Formats: sequence, structure tokens, C-alpha cells
Amino acid sequence: MQGRIKKEWFSNIRADILAGIVVALALIPEAIAFSIIAGVDPMVGLYASFCIAVIIAFVGGRPGMISAATGAMALLMLPLVKEHGLNYLLAATILTGVIQVLFGIFKVAKVMKFIPRAVMIGFVNALAILIFMAQVPHFIGISTMTYVFVAITLLIVYIMPRFIKTIPAPLIAIIILTAIAIYANMDLRTVGDLGTITKSLPEFFIPDVPFTFETLAIIFPYSLALAIVGLLESLLTASIVDDMTGTESNKNKEARGQGIANIFTGFFGGMAGCAMIGQSVINVKSGGRGRLSTLVAGLFLMFLIIVLGDLVVQIPMPVLVGIMIMVSIGTFDWSSFSYLRKAPKTDAVVMLVTVGIVVATNDLSKGVIAGVILSAIFFVAKISHIQVKEHHENQQTIFTVEGQLFFASVDKFVDSFNYNVENKDIIIDFSNAHIWDDSAVGAIDKAVLKYRENNNTVTIKGLNASSKKIVDKLSISNHSNTKLSAH
Repeated sequence: MQGRIKKEWFSNIRADILAGIVVALALIPEAIAFSIIAGVDPMVGLYASFCIAVIIAFVGGRPGMISAATGAMALLMLPLVKEHGLNYLLAATILTGVIQVLFGIFKVAKVMKFIPRAVMIGFVNALAILIFMAQVPHFIGISTMTYVFVAITLLIVYIMPRFIKTIPAPLIAIIILTAIAIYANMDLRTVGDLGTITKSLPEFFIPDVPFTFETLAIIFPYSLALAIVGLLESLLTASIVDDMTGTESNKNKEARGQGIANIFTGFFGGMAGCAMIGQSVINVKSGGRGRLSTLVAGLFLMFLIIVLGDLVVQIPMPVLVGIMIMVSIGTFDWSSFSYLRKAPKTDAVVMLVTVGIVVATNDLSKGVIAGVILSAIFFVAKISHIQVKEHHENQQTIFTVEGQLFFASVDKFVDSFNYNVENKDIIIDFSNAHIWDDSAVGAIDKAVLKYRENNNTVTIKGLNASSKKIVDKLSISNHSNTKLSAH
């Protein structure tokens, strides 16, 4: 226990603290922007980011991962806020947390194994594109000096790590360029232009909503959607951080942790949030590995708002834009281009569809769900090929079945037989096949009954144990004239 605490909290102190500071600085404009997307006051997103980051540092299952207010969640909240206001959003946030805790208790992380690699690659690439697209309004067509500051930031973040490894390059860029912008009184857009920052700590309060079934009926659909999208994004981000750091994480604990964090956040005036892949990548690339980096990100965020609020609002947006552009470049899986050439065409299509839907809808969950469904359809099509070979031996007609017999392959199976024979001894050999479902048993019944109509004797042989079990259980034909045998 002590060894685990030391490893997760104190094995990387200096790098975790510095990485957390960088993340906190990058969190501010995003939290404000996501608040605007959701239609709430900027402080709702900032309080959410503070509460979630601090709590998840203690109860999350993936050390070094950053959770806060996110764009995917904010988009889902907008209709609720428009129709019912902030208090209903806070109530929905608390319910979202409860649902996520239940998902964690019932080990929802098991569903991660059903997300194919092509979908994961598509998810990462789509997120990189979305991160980049979110920066475009902050630097395109504003001013020449904006372009200059973005370019200088990109150079600092790209070149500086080769010479200085002790301080994260994004932090150097923020400090130097903010100082230059303030000293030279440059006309640049700043963090303060996104919204008003109130220098105060969040306070505990119970959302002012009626405790009735009607309220539950209003918030439950939103809470369920938020819980699912939040966990999907969090568990996928956890897998990506696992790969980046070469370490494992407890996904079910992460699901419970996300829930606990959202419950607390709802009581402290924050909106629901989840893991952020962009900030998590910034953290890892800046050297953050332990829980301390997440805790520092949350605490320093509040420190920035309360103590250094007047300075924070003067940070030029082009500097943060440059940092996020580098994050998008680092997040994008550039090996995808060779993957598209080498991978099976179906996998390439799944990856492109996942990217296309996420970018088109700005919704990570829709792209991932579409990718998983498309993968399932391609898989079903791939394994639904079934062959029935006919040969004759000792006046017996033997049909050898090869492949998987289930709902997608039953039509071909039934059509593969010649039923225009009478008084024959028919053997259907399933030694190289497997029976999967009721549709398959129904197809066998259909073939058997058709042969028996013309006084043929039918023997079914070669069924493996599980296939025989399902045939015995579900077959509706009378087997008085049909022989069944297993291996």
C-alpha cells in the first residue's frame, strides 16, 4: 500500500508539479470556452475543472490523467440549460455522477474490449482535428501580430525541449510571451476576452430544484447521455495514456472516480466533466506521470483565478492557441497514413468513418458508436461465409458444412442443398462448422423437414458439444426420423 502511494504520488514530484502548472494555464481558456458552449457563466466551467481535477487525483484509476469540463459534455448540456436553467444542470450533474458510480460498480469497463483498434485510431485522430479546429477562430483573420505570436509559440514549444528539459516548454512560452505582450502593450486578444473571471472559491449548495418525479424525468435523459459520453471519453483517454506511458490503469475505478467527482462538482456549482485527452497529452508530454500532476493542475487553477486573476486575464490567446496546436500535432497518429495502405479495407473504412462522424458532429460518442457498429457489421459479413459440399459414398449423400452458421449465413445454408431427391439416406456433417443461434437451428430444421417430405432419412453428425446443446434445446422438428450425433 505504502509502495503504491509513493509510486503514484511522490515518484516524480518536480516534473508532476511543473506539468500540473502548464495544464492549469491551458485549462482556463478551455473551461471558459466550454462554459460558453453550454450556455452558462464562465465560473461554472472553471469551478467544474477545479473540483473534478482535485477529486479525480485521489479517486481516479489512471494516475496522470486530467479530467475537467469538456466540450463533448458541454454540447449535451445546452438544451437543458436553455429550457430549465443552471440549477437543473447542477442536479443533472449530480445524477450523472451517481449513474457513473453504478457503471463502475457493475464493471462497465469490460465494454472497452469491444472497441476495435481502428475505432481507437479514428478517435485519436478525430480528437486531434477537433483540438486544432477549436483554435482556428482564435487566430485566423484577427491580426498579423496574432500570427507572429502563434508562430513564435510553436517554435518555442518545438525547439526549447532540446535545450531545457527541466521546465516544460509550454510554461516557458506562456511566461515569456505574456511578459512581452504586457510590457509592449500589444493589441492581442487575451484570456479575459473570453469571459469574466470572479476571484472566489466555489461554495457548497444544494441545487434549487423541486425534489419530484417530474424533475427526475427532465434530468434523467441528459444525465444518462452525459454519463455514457463521459465514461466513453474517459476510458478511451485512459487507454491512450496507458499506451503513451507504458503503464496499466484500473478502468472500473476510473469510472467510479469520474462519478464521485461529478457528484461533488454538482454540489459546488460546476458542470459535469470527464477526462480530457488534450490536457492529458499536455500533462504526459510535459513530464506528468503521477496523481500529483492532476492535483496540482486543479489547485493551481484556483490559485491562478483567486490570487493571480488579474495576470491570468492578460495571457495572450495566441500563446495558448500555439500550445494547443502543438498538442493536436502530437495527438494525431501520423502512422495512420501507412495504416490506411496496409490495413484491411474494412478497418480503413471504419477508421475514416469514425473520424468523419466525430468531426462532422463534434461528438466523440457518435463517431465511436458508429465505428463499433460498422466494425460489427463488417465482422458479421466476414464470418458469414458458409460452404456446403456434396459428395456420395456407399449410396449415401453426404453434405459437409464448413463455417459459422448463424442469422447472417442461414439463407446461403438452406439454399445450398438439393431437395429434389426421394428415398435417400442423407447425412449432414457439421464437423467443420459451429451452430450459434436460434436462426441457425431454424435453418437446420427447415432443411431436415424439406428432405423428410420426400421420404428421405436424415442424419446430422459432427456437432460439437455446444452446437449439439443448442440444437437439442431449440429444434422444433420431430427427430423420430432424424439421427443426431456429436463428436
